Amino acid sequence: MRWRAHIGALVACFAFASTAPADTIDVNGVMRSYTAQVPATRPAPLVVALHGKTQRGADMITRTAWPQVARREGFAVVFPDGLNHAWADARTKAGPTLRGPPEGTDDVAFIARLVEKLVKDGTADAKHVYVTGVSNGGAMTMTMICARADLFAAGASVIMNLTDEGAVTCHPSRPLPMLLMNGTADPLVPYEGGRGSSYFAADGFWSTEETFAFWRKLNGCDTGDASVTDLPDKAPADQSTVTRLTSRCPKGHDVVLYRVNHGGHRMPGFAPDARFPKVAARLLGPQNADIDGAETIWAFFNQFR
Repeated sequence: MRWRAHIGALVACFAFASTAPADTIDVNGVMRSYTAQVPATRPAPLVVALHGKTQRGADMITRTAWPQVARREGFAVVFPDGLNHAWADARTKAGPTLRGPPEGTDDVAFIARLVEKLVKDGTADAKHVYVTGVSNGGAMTMTMICARADLFAAGASVIMNLTDEGAVTCHPSRPLPMLLMNGTADPLVPYEGGRGSSYFAADGFWSTEETFAFWRKLNGCDTGDASVTDLPDKAPADQSTVTRLTSRCPKGHDVVLYRVNHGGHRMPGFAPDARFPKVAARLLGPQNADIDGAETIWAFFNQFR
C-alpha cells in the first residue's frame, strides 16, 4: 500500500545511526538507555537533547551539531532514547500510523531520574541544566517544563506547537526562559495550527502564534506586539529565511520565537539533518541553513546560568 511505502521512506530519512547506547538506568523497573557526552571539567552545564518520533538518541548525535557545540563550549549533553522511538508527552493523539511508546510509559520520571543521576555523580551542575527537543521531542520538552520546571534553567522546543491537552495540564512550578523554532511550511505540525497536510499529521495543534502567546503570558511578558528582526539570508539556495520575535519579559523569563519562513518539519542546520536530503525535503519540507539549531539554542541557554 502507498502509505506503507511512505512510512518506509519517512523512516529512511532519519535512518538510525549505529552508535550503541552508552549506559542504562532503571526507571520503575524498566531499563532505559541514553548516551552522554561529558567534558573533562566537571560538574558542567548539561543539555538534555530529545529526539523526534521514529528516531533515537544516536540520530541527534549524527544529525545535529549538539556534539560539536558541546565539545567546543565545554558542556555535557545527554541523548536519551524513547521507547518505540517515541516520547510519552502530554498529548494522547500523536498521529494515525506511527506507534507511540508502550502504555504506561513515564518519560517525565525517566528524564527527571536521568538529570538527577548526572547531577549526583558530579557530571552536571544542578543550576545549569537545560532541555530541548525536536518534533515529538519538542512536545516532550514542553511537557518536562510544565511538570518539572524545578530541574531546568531554560527550555527550547523545535518544530512543535501546543495542543489543548498540553496546555491544560501545564502548571510549571516557576517561569522558565523558553525558545520556540518553527517552520511556516511544516506539513506535520502546521504553523497556523489544526492538522498538517501530511498523511502522518495529527490534528488539534495550536498555531505557533498561540503557542508563543501562551509562553509569553505564562512568563509574565508584555503581551503586546513582539519585536521582529529579520536575520541575514546566508543561504539563499535553501529558499527560506529566519525571523526572530522577542518581547519584553521580566528578567530571566525570556520567550523567543525563531520563525523559519518557508521552512519545513526540519531543524535548521549547517549540515543535512537526514540521510537522504531529497527524500526528506519532499516529505518534510525544506531545511533552513541560515542558522544552526544547536548553535542558536545554546546561545539562548547560555544566557541563563
